Amino acid sequence: MKAKDQAAMRGIRAIKSAILIFKTDGSGNELDVASEIKLLQKLVKQRQDSLEIYQKQNRADLAAVEQEEIAVIMKYLPKQLEGAELEAAIKDIIGQTGATSIKDMGKVMGAANAILSGRADGKSISEVVKKLLS
Repeated sequence: MKAKDQAAMRGIRAIKSAILIFKTDGSGNELDVASEIKLLQKLVKQRQDSLEIYQKQNRADLAAVEQEEIAVIMKYLPKQLEGAELEAAIKDIIGQTGATSIKDMGKVMGAANAILSGRADGKSISEVVKKLLS
């Protein structure tokens, strides 16, 4: 607030709001590290979806706001696997599960989501698995 960084303030307020909603939703679930990561990933995904819509509608002003908030929230997530790192991790998982064709995609996706939780989003995992099993 003192630095007058509006983007950081919006991002942190969004995180705080999501945490408060999680704690008071009445489910009785504890907020552990895995839940925190899942919560932050949900916030990023929401903003990415909005960003895509704004870009399709040529609303650069609103798209810039979403990009700034995504950057702030991503600071609080573990380093995301991308490209060759993600592909190598999924190759290892394919080797461990013994998958050979696209029919085994469900088995690989289950293991990959469990192992790579918080370090890669489901959409990118799915794309790499499809590519490697095809």
